[in-house]
Amino acid sequence: MYVGRFLVVGPQIAAYRVSSRSFPNRKIIQRDDALTVVPTQDAPETDNPYISYNCVRTADGSAVVGNGSHVDPITEKVELGYPARDALTESLLALDYEKDDYDTPRIAGVVGDGSAFVGTVRRDALLVREVTEPTLVATYERDAPESFDFAAETATEAAADAYDLDFEHPVCAAGVARTDDGFEFAVENGE
Repeated sequence: MYVGRFLVVGPQIAAYRVSSRSFPNRKIIQRDDALTVVPTQDAPETDNPYISYNCVRTADGSAVVGNGSHVDPITEKVELGYPARDALTESLLALDYEKDDYDTPRIAGVVGDGSAFVGTVRRDALLVREVTEPTLVATYERDAPESFDFAAETATEAAADAYDLDFEHPVCAAGVARTDDGFEFAVENGE
């Protein structure tokens, strides 16, 4: 089944995976306190604004994950002291779904200190939910948050497990996990 880009968010862990039929030439790199999806060296030139973006950022004791440019304003709102639910809701509503040929939903999650939230904005709905167990939301087919069996406990396990899930066209994946010292990141580029 092709579900497109997806994320899994739980109270202490999150994972994000790029799945793509049309632009598989991407990887995730770490830059400062962010994980960023970028084209690979062999990727064709494109002016598509949805190809490169921060997919994981941390701020003020929280980690934000998502499938596009909305990760940055969500992170900025968390840094300003907004509750995670409000940061997700306002940013997803303001940026709305992607205006591409598929009306691709924007998906995002926040792992906070003691709470976690997941959200999506689609052409027909804005859904934001607090989660107490791993919850998946994808851009296609599974575009409403749903409980999901995801047993990863470290960032490395989260990235690897997300990459290996039985959904079509994996490209790259990111994992983030809360530790005693903040958050750890991991990347799986399928290499």
